[in-house]
Amino acid sequence: MSSTSTSASTSVRTGSITVNTNDILPIIKKWLYSEHDIFLRELVSNSSDAILKRAIIGRTQNLEIPPGRIEVEIDREQKVICVHDNGIGMNEEEVEKYIAKLAFSGAQDFVEKMRNMGADQKEDIIGKFGLGFYSAFMVADKVEIDTLSCSEGAVACKWISEGNIEYTFAPSERTEVGTTITIHVNEESKDFLDKYHTQGVLKKYCDFMPHPIFLKDVEEERLARKEKDDSKDKEGDETIVASAINTTHPLWKKDPTTLKDEDYLAFYREQFPFDPEPLFWIHLKIDHPFELLGVMYFPKLNPNKPINEQNIRLYAKQVFVSDNVKNIIPEFLSLLKGHIDSPDIPLNVSRSSLQGDPNVKKISNYIVKKVADSLKKLFKSDRERYQKIWEDIGLFVKYGCISDEKFDEAMRECVLFKNAKANYVTLGEYRDAIPEKYKEKLKGKILYVEKGKGDLALKRELGNEGIEVVETDSLIDPHFMQQVEFKKESNPDKAEFKFVAATCEVENLLATENSTDVHMKIRDLFHSFVGGGTEAESGKQEEKQESKMDVEVKAFTNCDTPAYYKVDENMKRLQLMTRTMGRGGMHGMDMPLKRTLVVNPNNPLVQNALRLSERQGDGNGHGGHELAGDLCRYIADLASLSSNEGMATSEERDDFIVRSQKLMRNLTDLLK
Repeated sequence: MSSTSTSASTSVRTGSITVNTNDILPIIKKWLYSEHDIFLRELVSNSSDAILKRAIIGRTQNLEIPPGRIEVEIDREQKVICVHDNGIGMNEEEVEKYIAKLAFSGAQDFVEKMRNMGADQKEDIIGKFGLGFYSAFMVADKVEIDTLSCSEGAVACKWISEGNIEYTFAPSERTEVGTTITIHVNEESKDFLDKYHTQGVLKKYCDFMPHPIFLKDVEEERLARKEKDDSKDKEGDETIVASAINTTHPLWKKDPTTLKDEDYLAFYREQFPFDPEPLFWIHLKIDHPFELLGVMYFPKLNPNKPINEQNIRLYAKQVFVSDNVKNIIPEFLSLLKGHIDSPDIPLNVSRSSLQGDPNVKKISNYIVKKVADSLKKLFKSDRERYQKIWEDIGLFVKYGCISDEKFDEAMRECVLFKNAKANYVTLGEYRDAIPEKYKEKLKGKILYVEKGKGDLALKRELGNEGIEVVETDSLIDPHFMQQVEFKKESNPDKAEFKFVAATCEVENLLATENSTDVHMKIRDLFHSFVGGGTEAESGKQEEKQESKMDVEVKAFTNCDTPAYYKVDENMKRLQLMTRTMGRGGMHGMDMPLKRTLVVNPNNPLVQNALRLSERQGDGNGHGGHELAGDLCRYIADLASLSSNEGMATSEERDDFIVRSQKLMRNLTDLLK
């Protein structure tokens, strides 16, 4: 190749991308909207905007305007759907400008004109993108627009397109101001010719639009009129009166100060007819720095029914947009049900998904704050009611404290735990209720037991000293406890609590420090018989891969409890955390914990076991040492039963019964 040709090939030049306009409408029809039924939302939204525009002009120019009305008409015989409105209408020039030019926003153009005329800029104009009309081609072979502008001297016109880049203008005989869009439904979309199918779509997307929507079935009305004509009673009004299928002024648009509890409950029953009454609700209303309206309910939970994360419905100017609001509603509030309405939430061109935007985060933060403020207000003003609903909301409040720092700051003091007396207490109330003589020892400590697994005797002994333990009763509690303690480490001035298992702390509170030779004998005795686990456990030792059980002897002032089990606090927490995360080991079993049997030498059963071990056999095969071993194992069994930590299987319980019977038989044989 010559140097001249090389130079020519590297010359700088500019060009433009070529777009084949014949391909644009097919692309729009296939890819613009994720669901075909959205075309009804778009067309009815356009009609609503047209009515509002006419009303604005009427107010600006002191004109008398008829009430707005939208009618969706189905004619199965002709295979057409018509959307009628008595809005602002268009002339031929406006149709050319707003319809024939893709992505030209008529709404934006109108708002600019009205601003120049001094009209209110806060009118609820829905349209944003200038593409909504073309959604009709997803279901149509042909679309017609028949329209008459409200402008003085306007001439009606008709626009016709068969889904390509060509269109036709034709004369129109229309005499009423407004617009009719006629959709010639294609074969693939004939479901929309069914009245009830279309009614369902309108209820989904347009149930709260600000102007009444009427649904008319031409064939039904024809038959109804025929029946009336054939009847003997031909007197009266022959007009068939229809009712609007939508609510034009939803609850969230109303002033909260004018609403009563029954208004909120009635709205909830209407929206969620199969639910029990909600626990409480929150009315959202803010207009700066963004606009947001809404009503959100805390439902009564059904443990047998999974939470549906699509129970919050998002609207823009009363038009349904999406029920996928994960970017707006944080996960810990996924139980909420209700409606939120905001023009400031950015939407993509089809309004079917949210785009990343600072406003979304601001709105999410506002909703979290509003929920926290409402809960805190209820906690302070009506503690009894707050406690009644805590069982339903507690899990989500704790989850919120873990996942949202601002929510944690607001709600930490409102988190409740149930104590051994079944009373709800906050962490602060628990701390304040500690008897004076134990305040120094328990400084900042919260003694807890797992619900259903706490040693009853130990709880009773602590209770006798005025110390109540709290119960942890949900899988979220280990994470919440860790969050509380992390706050203490990161900010000691604000956080002052540490959770400690009651079995790990009781000896520090109630046991004496003295160790005697008798204590050593008792330790050796129990270690020899149960140090490797109870009889039922020892056979499975290799299977469980447990190391030998430790035995400690601690003298308690109260002699009621013969023994109890304790585990290392850190290992117990790890077990709880892995259980929460679904990593409980093989077959869903908890990871094994090394347990320590704490024996109380002041208990009569323990003292009797020691005496039996020092006693010679009776000559009838009842050795004192063997009987002492049976009694030691029985005491260990009682500790397992009391803590609900052992005997989880029927086999273990059967073994316990056999051992108990053997012990009773040998003891009663001593009476012979």
